[in-house]
Amino acid sequence: MSDVKYWLGFNLVSGIGPAKIQALLDRFDDLEQAWYANVGALYALGIDKRTLENLVAAREALDLDAELARIERAGLRLLTWQSADYPRYLREVPMAPPVLYMRGELLSADEWAIAVVGTRRLTAYGRQVARELTLGLARSGITVISGLARGIDSLAHKTAIEAGGRTIAVLGSGLNQIYPPENRRLAEQIVAGHGALISEYALDTPPDARNFPPRNRIISGLSLGTIVVEAGERSGALITASFALEQNREVFAVPGPVTSKASKGTNRLIQEGAKLVTSIEDVLEELNLTQATQQQAVQLFMPESAEEALLLRHLVDEPTHVDELSRQSGLPTALVSSTLTLMELKGMVQQVGGMKYVMCREDGPVYTVSADKQ
Repeated sequence: MSDVKYWLGFNLVSGIGPAKIQALLDRFDDLEQAWYANVGALYALGIDKRTLENLVAAREALDLDAELARIERAGLRLLTWQSADYPRYLREVPMAPPVLYMRGELLSADEWAIAVVGTRRLTAYGRQVARELTLGLARSGITVISGLARGIDSLAHKTAIEAGGRTIAVLGSGLNQIYPPENRRLAEQIVAGHGALISEYALDTPPDARNFPPRNRIISGLSLGTIVVEAGERSGALITASFALEQNREVFAVPGPVTSKASKGTNRLIQEGAKLVTSIEDVLEELNLTQATQQQAVQLFMPESAEEALLLRHLVDEPTHVDELSRQSGLPTALVSSTLTLMELKGMVQQVGGMKYVMCREDGPVYTVSADKQ
């Protein structure tokens, strides 16, 4: 496997995209060899003169070890096509980004993901529907994907977090350039145990209108399907829906009043064959996720450490104080408290006040949607 710093190097060269990276991998054993290859060999691969000039300049100017260290100091990870934890569904789509910058954490459960996108100028109707649908997804154990933009995107991320679910934000800027700036706190909430921020753009890349359409292919590529809540006739959400169709992913649209400008795009999507959505059940059933979410609910109760297993044995239906759990389990109070915090994030336990905990049940708050369907 090529050293990740060479993936980073090529990602910083203007004119080098997925197609050229694939051509380099086909020609050379790894990207380290490609980085140091002579110009003639690179030109023979069809790399144009301007891109070659950019590459030569980058070789001379960049200290790849220093660039990689800077990314690590910023608390980021780089995922490449060859990384074991590169998102599987995204890797399958055409023109998948060769490098992803990530802050936060991706879990295997994040493969069960649905995008929720829409207009920045949402109406009261759009706000209500987006919130209800996102709550349904989060409570069903489905990760919510969106773009951190104003309007529907921000609401989707916030609602997923409030429901104790997971959410991934895909940015059209570098991860040092959170946009819009008023969402910096939201971005920090996402990475604080609720999901991840992802971008294909270099660390300090400013937000630019040209970056957002390509960003949308990542939103749809990470998702099993895309829900468009409200969208005007020229909304960026329609670009996301178009990418989803190209990627052979499902597109769902919320119908709206024919007199509402915010619903013209979604109504047109329905006319063109998008699945009409009136409730979260429409989405889960279409994607055959009902059974999958029930299986996820069972998996969430599976302890991942000896401490979790021990605490689950001592948790009962009645609320139990942290100190009592410490006494019963023989574990230090600090360890009990930190373990319970992690278990609460996973939906395994719930704090009911006064440092008292109970074990969640399948008919508890996290699984309201699944329970209602039974």
